[in-house]
Amino acid sequence: MDRRTLLKIGGMSLIGSGLGACSVRSWSTDRRAPLLTPVRAEWDRIIRTTVGLRPHRPAGFLLRADRLDDTTVIHNYGHGGAGMSISWGTGQMAAEMALDHPSRTAAVIGCGVAGLTSARELQRRGFDVTIYAMTVPPNTTSNMSLAGFTPTSGLVDDDLRTPAWDAQFREAADISYRQLQLLVGRGYGVSWIRSYALSDNEPRARQSEEEPERAPLLPAHLRTGRTRLGPGEHPFPTRYATRRTQLRIEPTVYLEALVGDFIDFGGSIVIRKFTEPRELAALDESLVINCTGLGARDLFGDTDLIPVKGQLTVLVPQPEVDYGTFGGPGPSRGGLGIHMQPRSDGIVLGGTAERGEWSLEPDPEAIERIVTGHQAVFSAMRF
Repeated sequence: MDRRTLLKIGGMSLIGSGLGACSVRSWSTDRRAPLLTPVRAEWDRIIRTTVGLRPHRPAGFLLRADRLDDTTVIHNYGHGGAGMSISWGTGQMAAEMALDHPSRTAAVIGCGVAGLTSARELQRRGFDVTIYAMTVPPNTTSNMSLAGFTPTSGLVDDDLRTPAWDAQFREAADISYRQLQLLVGRGYGVSWIRSYALSDNEPRARQSEEEPERAPLLPAHLRTGRTRLGPGEHPFPTRYATRRTQLRIEPTVYLEALVGDFIDFGGSIVIRKFTEPRELAALDESLVINCTGLGARDLFGDTDLIPVKGQLTVLVPQPEVDYGTFGGPGPSRGGLGIHMQPRSDGIVLGGTAERGEWSLEPDPEAIERIVTGHQAVFSAMRF
């Protein structure tokens, strides 16, 4: 802590003790969060900016079995920004579909989170599994995600939802939510964290106006309780902050742990690129789980798949920051707010979702918007 910050905190403490019922003293009330450390969102603390392309299907993820000559192909891709959230569920459902096949030897195409969880669910059912992939962690798209339990994030366009797909989604989300909870505290980089949604608009009105169709998609038992904090009840420079507890996933730790589990249970990984479906039919395995994400666009001609570019700027870690934020003062861009999540490998700042953008180059304007937006939030925090 530098001298200026120390003097500021000390001065505020003296003011609080002298004024009795002032705003600093009132931090002890039940509705108030514990004292929160501001993020140091300074330009010289940036250590990297990463870009990932989310595999979005407007109609939602595809989970379906097809025939390719004598090979059964089970498709499991198109999770958008929800891959980290629901992959255990879709992986289990794909593995259950695989039980109808006579062979207990399977190939999984792709080594991101969907491929790894599908492979583990197959192993749990007695399959011998080989993963074929062009890249492995830490070089997968899954490594570039903010990561947390956000199962409706960039997942499906509301006007294309069907009752059958909704039921499939809810089953996948429920399975994943329970599985992720079991990984907390076991070296998988999964943990619970407090999160604050920041807004100058009253939260109830904002949700009813902006998300009229979204709430029914996620069952109530998968949404942790929220505490709505009004003016003077939180330290942020917005009128309102909605506090909740949610699951956080650290991608590097999580994916490496899944790879380790897969290898420990007898799996093997082959680095290989597939350019056309008949190459899959030529594999020794007659059962294939297709978890290629955006790769399915070219490999299987799924032109419904489109990229959604996501960009993250990472700051030097601050272990004392133990909460996340979403949104901030002023209007959002295209309805998308900025967001912050602390991890052991850095403070992650995000807030982009560019549909149809294939470039993997960081956008300087997005970096400027995201960093200055967070500077506005944390420089104005009361502490």
